[in-house]
Amino acid sequence: MSKPVVAVVGRPNVGKSTLFNALAGERISIVKDTPGVTRDRIYADVTWLNRAFTMIDTGGIEPDSKDVILSQMREQAQIAIDTADVILFLTDVRQGLLDADSKVADLLRRSGKPVVLVVNKVDSFEKFMPDVYEFYNLGIGEPYPISASSRLGLGDMLDEVIKYFPDDNGANIEDERPKVAIIGKPNVGKSSLINKLAQEERVIVSDIAGTTRDAIDTDIRYNGKEYIFIDTAGLRRKNKIKEEIERYSIIRAVTAVERADVCIIVIDANEGVTEQDAKIAGIAHERGKGIIIAVNKWDAIEKDDKTIYRHTERIRQILSFMPYAEIVFISAKSGQRLHKLFELIDVVIENNCMRVATGVLNEIVAEAVAMQQPPSDKGKRLKIYYITQVAVQPPTFVIFVNDKELMHFSYTRYLENRIRETFGFRGTALKFITRERKEDK
Repeated sequence: MSKPVVAVVGRPNVGKSTLFNALAGERISIVKDTPGVTRDRIYADVTWLNRAFTMIDTGGIEPDSKDVILSQMREQAQIAIDTADVILFLTDVRQGLLDADSKVADLLRRSGKPVVLVVNKVDSFEKFMPDVYEFYNLGIGEPYPISASSRLGLGDMLDEVIKYFPDDNGANIEDERPKVAIIGKPNVGKSSLINKLAQEERVIVSDIAGTTRDAIDTDIRYNGKEYIFIDTAGLRRKNKIKEEIERYSIIRAVTAVERADVCIIVIDANEGVTEQDAKIAGIAHERGKGIIIAVNKWDAIEKDDKTIYRHTERIRQILSFMPYAEIVFISAKSGQRLHKLFELIDVVIENNCMRVATGVLNEIVAEAVAMQQPPSDKGKRLKIYYITQVAVQPPTFVIFVNDKELMHFSYTRYLENRIRETFGFRGTALKFITRERKEDK
């Protein structure tokens, strides 16, 4: 079941980024007193009372501004509102109720989404409460006083937010069909790929980068089996200011990745793999999804006997954090190797859900330890007592050792490679958790 999405919206400089950072537990958004510093919408995973959700930080909404950047920030805030399940509407007690707040409230009212009204910078409840009551005039419910910088009142606010989340019981009737998210930069052929797979024009295809602004679900049947393909808006480099609206689509990709079992990262064969592709791939990698890299427009480039090798080497180099990803060279236009995509999707889903018996796991690790001694420091050597698999999607393993500090990431990688050599785990990340256990136990 995908996580609910909570968007933090409001005028510039009311403290949205400070609140976002306080809830996310780290400094993700830039915090500065200049209005308009947060131009991107940035996302983070948050948990409150065992309820997990994805939070979006938005640029400030200036309802009447003609400034290009501010109008684009207004546009990206609208995208956040459309995507969100719940909206946190942030205002500023020190500035008081402004006309712009009323206009933002009208925008939120028209969205039909649940809105939690929050009044920020209430550093003293005794001093500022009379000013908080003024915000009842917005007509969108009870104002919740908080201080994001001092972390006051956040619990009551979050209690109200999670009231609007869908019931967990809905997970029991969730669609069991494999879900495949198509992600990548604009104009690499994501929509063309889905149209070719669906054998019809399901998604608007245009040469204008960023035509797809929403995530669109398409049901596709192949060899008697049904799949749901999720097309997402393209993600573009941050310095492309003229097409600023495209980079506001990142939350579409994030929510699509959340819902997906497998992510197909589409790369343009003419451009080759780029750092921007790595950022996009990182969203899926961090969430432990099955990953396939589809190099599209393969029919459009001149080839010799080393072309595939060169492209593969370059992909492995730039996407070095995910060496497990499957690579396939395709053409959405001609249909070249598209049947191979379905085979890979099935393999990757199977591997992402694979469970390995504890006894077999420990045999492999014992053999690996015998072949390469664990690291030591100041005369103390790492001892590995036991390994067991505790979860799937992605396959997650807990390793019990005598000293966590001695478990260097390179040795974890060595053990991972031994496990992969035995079981494959093609197309899926493996997650390892190290637990310390005293020797007498």
